[in-house]
Amino acid sequence: MEVMRLVVTGPVGAGKSTFIRSISEIDVIDTDRDATDETSLLKKKTTVAMDFGRLNMGEDMALHLYGTPGQARFDFMWDVLIRKAHAYILLVPANRPGEFRNARVISNFMRQRTKAPMVIGFTHLDCANAWTMENMAIALGYGSPLIKRPAMVEVNPNEYMSVATAIMSLIEHLL
Repeated sequence: MEVMRLVVTGPVGAGKSTFIRSISEIDVIDTDRDATDETSLLKKKTTVAMDFGRLNMGEDMALHLYGTPGQARFDFMWDVLIRKAHAYILLVPANRPGEFRNARVISNFMRQRTKAPMVIGFTHLDCANAWTMENMAIALGYGSPLIKRPAMVEVNPNEYMSVATAIMSLIEHLL
């Protein structure tokens, strides 16, 4: 059986763990711990190493989903997880512009380590104060027509079909 490795990355609270839980066919293995820094203002628990889920894509292929921690102090795990990835999705919370800079840091980190295709998934678009996808693209550094934009999709990590659509977009870019 062929295994494809998909990394789900992004800032704290972007929806990475939820994304994987929404689509995984197995109980997700996680390393969630109580948040002890400013993250605790956003959520009670946070990923400190990785999340792992699995999705069968037919009899001959499985998709392994690896979720990264969102905090830069765990960037050694970003490095471990991206090394053998076939593709990755960067989740960016549209309602928290303070995280756009962190999303750029993560994106640059990943691009330095892999040539694997990337899709940007914008989350929390239904929240108050959410930026438009176009404005977020500009904030992430894709405002110039001279810079090639990765595929960008709206994704609700809580909804199976939304996550499945984002994964299919990523697989299309992979193939």
